[in-house]
Amino acid sequence: MNKSFKLSSEQFKTVFAGLSEHYCIVGPKRFAGLGRFSDTDLIRYAPLTSIDELELAEKSCFSPKDLVFPPDETLFYFNGQQFSEAALPDNLEIIVLLRPCDINGIDRLDRMFMKNADVIDPYYQRRRSRLHFFMIECRESFENCFCVSMNANRSDNYAAALRFGKDGVEAEVASDKFLETFAVNGSVFEFKPEFVSENQIKVELPKVETMPPEIFTDKLWEEYDSRCISCGRCNTSCVTCSCFTTRDLFYGDSRTCGERRRVWDGCHLDGFCDMAGGHTFRKNKGERMRFKTFHKIYDYRKRFGVDMCVGCGRCDDVCPEYISFSNCINKLSARLKEGAE
Repeated sequence: MNKSFKLSSEQFKTVFAGLSEHYCIVGPKRFAGLGRFSDTDLIRYAPLTSIDELELAEKSCFSPKDLVFPPDETLFYFNGQQFSEAALPDNLEIIVLLRPCDINGIDRLDRMFMKNADVIDPYYQRRRSRLHFFMIECRESFENCFCVSMNANRSDNYAAALRFGKDGVEAEVASDKFLETFAVNGSVFEFKPEFVSENQIKVELPKVETMPPEIFTDKLWEEYDSRCISCGRCNTSCVTCSCFTTRDLFYGDSRTCGERRRVWDGCHLDGFCDMAGGHTFRKNKGERMRFKTFHKIYDYRKRFGVDMCVGCGRCDDVCPEYISFSNCINKLSARLKEGAE
């Protein structure tokens, strides 16, 4: 049974220090001057040396998915006679402080890497098994968020849920592993996390069991032929994008010794659909936008029962051409309605 506690700021710092001795603690962190534009900051998930480094006021530019699915990961080494699996850099378990949408985002990755046709990706699984979620209560929407429309604004999949206030922290602890740490440092208190109930941006999802064939060639996708520049920022910032390619890196002049790496790839990037023989699917950028849209809100749902997109809005945040994915979904739904009339 979950138990709740109230801790002063100093008491929570004691909890943080104690946990840091046994866990790597990761959360949204501000990096001054490293943003996209001059004199702007970058906010991304990174190890925290102090709870004071936790950024709560602004949304992170990148998701926490690199904790389970790194952008560049060595899978194994080979020498012509045998291969050996690459070891993880350390054996530390990880506490990650994140919001409900990102917890749901990692759930979507879990389904892709561990429940897809009952095949488990061992490289993903070994990283995933180290994670413990400390959910940051999220009661107010950030810019471009549409998590409520995607039913991703709530989660009960956490070891602890935290409400950060001016005078301290209120916590609901769901995992026995962390119960004693909070009980020793805090006082018993009645607390249940609340969730954002309304976003400024609202999305209407397509209400169709089967997409009509004509929507695949509809003119609505042509807009993105001229607007999208195939930079892939939407793919790399998205918590649920899971596409990758593999590359063999050979050492020196050897053709037998090297390593195989898994590297992020994405449906918007040039070359993603290239095949042997020179054939390429989805040459036009509008076709790529169509593919991503259907995958996020239609194909994935048919396979797993939930939408892939969790409405974090990061793709809208980072697009240099100001392409709005939430607006694209609404355009698709409106077009389907027109076709039905």
